[in-house]
Amino acid sequence: MTASIKQQIGNVALVVESYDDAIEFYTKKLQFTVVEDTDLGGGKRWVQISPPNSDGTNLLLAQASGEHQRQAVGNQSGGRVFLFLQTNDFWRDYELMKHNGVMFHEAPREEEYGIVVVFEDLYGNKWDLLQLAH
Repeated sequence: MTASIKQQIGNVALVVESYDDAIEFYTKKLQFTVVEDTDLGGGKRWVQISPPNSDGTNLLLAQASGEHQRQAVGNQSGGRVFLFLQTNDFWRDYELMKHNGVMFHEAPREEEYGIVVVFEDLYGNKWDLLQLAH
């Protein structure tokens, strides 16, 4: 008898211009927490952030090094929605983000799958704020 396979995505790397600017945006505007911030030397850090009370995948902030990586900042998905922030209270989080100055691309809308709105982070990456219908 073989053990059942269990896997999960631990981190998603997000290329950023500055560790500190990204940490400030995500913690102040979206209420994320810093899971880990370890100095690796040579200007590199291992920085993981996570939404409040999350037990899922973390974002790994990766400061761009070199022109090729700098060109990817804010456009890792070619202009499409890149990340999906799921919530248990859409209106609470939407109002808080609005109050914190987060830029939205549209008005919230109800879809078959739930309530959703597209917003952007400090670099222009598009996100969905989403509360799934149950």
